[in-house]
Amino acid sequence: MENLERIDHADALHQHRFKYYDFAMAAFVAILICSNLIGAAKLVQFFELKIGSWNAGMFGAGILFFPLSYVLGDVLTEVYGYARARRVVWAGFAAVLFMAFMAWVVVSMPPAPGWEGQDAYEAVFGLTPRIVFASVIAFWAGEFANAFVMARMKVASGGKHLWQRTIGSTVVGQGVDSLLFYPIAFLGVWSVTQVITVLATNYLLKVLWEALLTPVTYRVVGMLKRAEGVDVYDADTDFTPFSVRS
Repeated sequence: MENLERIDHADALHQHRFKYYDFAMAAFVAILICSNLIGAAKLVQFFELKIGSWNAGMFGAGILFFPLSYVLGDVLTEVYGYARARRVVWAGFAAVLFMAFMAWVVVSMPPAPGWEGQDAYEAVFGLTPRIVFASVIAFWAGEFANAFVMARMKVASGGKHLWQRTIGSTVVGQGVDSLLFYPIAFLGVWSVTQVITVLATNYLLKVLWEALLTPVTYRVVGMLKRAEGVDVYDADTDFTPFSVRS
């Protein structure tokens, strides 16, 4: 893109004031919370695909929206660099932990006499500790893998072929996410065949969904780069995930 300041060093990035970074962070956290809280509790089926006795066409509704966090993660890394994307991942991690804690406290509180919604409330918001643990670990590892691959591919390609970076980082990030989440959450509860089937089906759906959103990613990245006036390359970035420095 023309008229963009290329930034390769962290010191130069610290001196730049961004206009829309905070909004991108808020959107990321909102998508993450909503997809985990609203979408996770409902199973949907648009098609029937039988593998033995298991219906592989059934999946959690959150899968339609959770991949948007990876799309936005790609946008954040591409526009603002790995360090600022890392800060957003930690914000999302903290938000998911608070969501789980708040759900546990509210569900555990005794219902008032005459209030008949406790069973429904528990069914929707009664998060299983094992699933919460699996979710936060998988999200943390998957998002950092996604951001790392995205940032390194940008430097290696000289900023060309954005679609390769968005899809390539998603293949890795969603792969790490799925390989951690489903075994941790369901191994021993479901059969090994069921775990592998759901893992593979949901992984493919999430990668396909993000690939279909590539034109949207291009448009958002272009708009934000022009608005911010910079093109960030992580040439000398410290890629440790254990930091919130931007």
